Amino acid sequence: MMVFWNERLVLLSVPKTGTHAYTQALGPRASMVVTDPPELKHAPVYRYNRFFRPMFEKMGAVDMELVAVIREPLSWLGSWYRYRQRPALDGRRASTKSHSFDTFLTECCADTPAPFANVGSQAKFVEARPNGTAVRQFFRYEDQAGFRNFLIDRLGDIPDIPSANVSPERSLDISPEVEALVRKKRAAEFALWESIPIRGH
Repeated sequence: MMVFWNERLVLLSVPKTGTHAYTQALGPRASMVVTDPPELKHAPVYRYNRFFRPMFEKMGAVDMELVAVIREPLSWLGSWYRYRQRPALDGRRASTKSHSFDTFLTECCADTPAPFANVGSQAKFVEARPNGTAVRQFFRYEDQAGFRNFLIDRLGDIPDIPSANVSPERSLDISPEVEALVRKKRAAEFALWESIPIRGH
């Protein structure tokens, strides 16, 4: 998560949406960069509301604007699948190395996913709170030009954003039956992503 205090802007770090690269590039420009622990680095709206919002409001910032990048859901799940094949997870229950992508996706749709498929939900990550705390600016991960234009408009000139923390390439073949299951069980994520307009030119 990055905070740009004077601009009253908070960039939430939705996992697997490229925010690590933006943190590397814009960290020196930010007023606050949360990199650890992961629970705060990747603070969803409900955790921001609980821990960060009260602190900011006590300092006079009652109008912080939350921004989030959302990735096409199958691509997002594919990134998680590839990421969890890294050698550091070999032999651990969180590894996906011994599972097909279909198996991973099917387990992601379970009421209680196995550790290797417990990746959460982008829709839950950005779910608005009853007190009105909510993301005000959404961008598609696939619309990097639109996101960059927004940041330039709010922050001024920014450096090029190099790729960072890229997962290894793996086959992501999906059977039609499993894709239909994912689209049904995780419909809220598809609806969220599809609701975000493309702003880039």
